[in-house]
Amino acid sequence: MTIIPGRVATLHYRLCDADGRTLDDSRARQQPLSYLHGHGNLFGALEAQLAGAAPGAQMRVTLSPVESYGERDEALVSETARSAFPADQPLHAGARFQAQGPEGPHTVTVIAADAGSVTVDANHPLAGHTLSYEIEILEVREATRAERVKGHPLPPGTSHTEVEDRKQV
Repeated sequence: MTIIPGRVATLHYRLCDADGRTLDDSRARQQPLSYLHGHGNLFGALEAQLAGAAPGAQMRVTLSPVESYGERDEALVSETARSAFPADQPLHAGARFQAQGPEGPHTVTVIAADAGSVTVDANHPLAGHTLSYEIEILEVREATRAERVKGHPLPPGTSHTEVEDRKQV
């Protein structure tokens, strides 16, 4: 069985930056990734490379910034008065927090902070980076009706009936 829209693929991956540094590794976490192909669960360019692959396939896929988290946008770096943050919120370079934006919640990283101001970066931490995935396809199966409705794989053991029962609550 191969990866096509409407099927759930389970895979192991290692994500590296352009210098070959590992950013994430599903094997190290002992947690393979399952996704519903064709439902926007992965970057479109990554899904396109996975299409047609079968269990046992191994591949390396490199994505440009435009194909992944986008180019860095310096307009998303801004300075704000310290008083705009809760007084008890620890703010230091590298701290991250959730902020509400026009497109929903997103992660913001503190670049610098002092008693009077805080400089934050609303770019995704991987924006502007070329990313490489080393992938091994473990399993491909038909998605259940409930998974197709939800748009993503459901936890193992979740039946269609359980999903319907939750909708009625």
